[in-house]
Amino acid sequence: MLRKQFWAGVCGVLLVFGMVFGPMDGAIAFTDEQNLLLQAWRYVSQSYVDETFNGQNWWVIRQKFLKRPLNTQEQAYEAVTEMLALLDDPYTRLLRPEQYRSLKVSTSGELSGVGLQININPETDLLEVIVPLPGSPAEAAGIETKDQILAIDGVDIRNIGLDEAAARMRGKKGTTVALTVKSAKTEAIRTVKVTRDTIALNPVYAKLEEKNREKIGYIRLNQFSANATEEISKSLDQLQRQGADRYILDLRNNPGGLLQAGIEIARLWLDQETIVYTVNRQGIFESYGATGHPLTDAPLVVLVNQATASASEILAGALQDNGRALLIGEKTFGKGLIQSLFELPNGAGMAVTVAKYETPLHHDINKLGILPDEVIPQDPIPYRMMATEADLQYQAALELLTQGQAIAKAA
Repeated sequence: MLRKQFWAGVCGVLLVFGMVFGPMDGAIAFTDEQNLLLQAWRYVSQSYVDETFNGQNWWVIRQKFLKRPLNTQEQAYEAVTEMLALLDDPYTRLLRPEQYRSLKVSTSGELSGVGLQININPETDLLEVIVPLPGSPAEAAGIETKDQILAIDGVDIRNIGLDEAAARMRGKKGTTVALTVKSAKTEAIRTVKVTRDTIALNPVYAKLEEKNREKIGYIRLNQFSANATEEISKSLDQLQRQGADRYILDLRNNPGGLLQAGIEIARLWLDQETIVYTVNRQGIFESYGATGHPLTDAPLVVLVNQATASASEILAGALQDNGRALLIGEKTFGKGLIQSLFELPNGAGMAVTVAKYETPLHHDINKLGILPDEVIPQDPIPYRMMATEADLQYQAALELLTQGQAIAKAA
């Protein structure tokens, strides 16, 4: 039986480990390369969210690609990549072995690289920085949110995919990588050599803030990794012991992560409400709800911005739709799709969009995002300036909480 782990993130997937399917075409003997292509084709055929396959006959596509010369593993990878491109879905993609390993590592533990969260901007098709991680080599090099990465070690990013770009930036600690960067603010182009380092993936930062004699717990969640729920719980417990009786949950620049982590974290704040609906290719709804054991019912404000995506939007939408929190900041990214990743031979993997999600009030936020209750425009700021006097959105949240206007569920 397959084990599944759902993922909802800008670059995220649902992990399916274990079973490898053999030929399912009668007595025909296929080569290893053809079997890899067929396996990728079957995963899409069985699971892809759009059963029209972008208006194409998926069986005809299968036959077309089987006629191609597939004599090497590289030729098979290229064929799978071209086949998936016909779906016109940037989230359904092939992950070569190194990319697949890196993706699994990114949900827990640590990795070695430059410390950038990146995405292909759907409007420009350019590689864009979501955010440099705090204390990372990328942040030290002055790379900022919304900067464009034009080339990696001289390789034009238009010639490689998102996952390969991420893989090229990762590497052994102490090695260097040359990034050609276009500034979002000045449009100046520069090439900077960045020395890779070990990137800690602790997803939570917390502190106690005092304003107008009120004690406010601030929690920033950077990613929905496997240990995110535990770290949030620890932070809440510590802040409560310090006297916090109202909270700010900062989801800005959070690209998402494990769907289950998003659901579990929502349960820390909600009672018995619906958290999210998922909708499969047949239009069948499945709901996930709270269990009735929130850790706190204290007033809550959630900070969001244009880089708040996917699992972050699930959490923000659940708290907003259920009247549990007020949202402050800017409209969110707008990724309402859930991927799954299926294992392929020789350590490769494949991400497939398998469902979409809707908020508790059935808002489909894909490409639309979530509009905050209070819109506070703010240019992107580095992590070191977040939750400081220079952070306009944070200051607005503090003001709202100390005026007693934030929403909390009754005990």
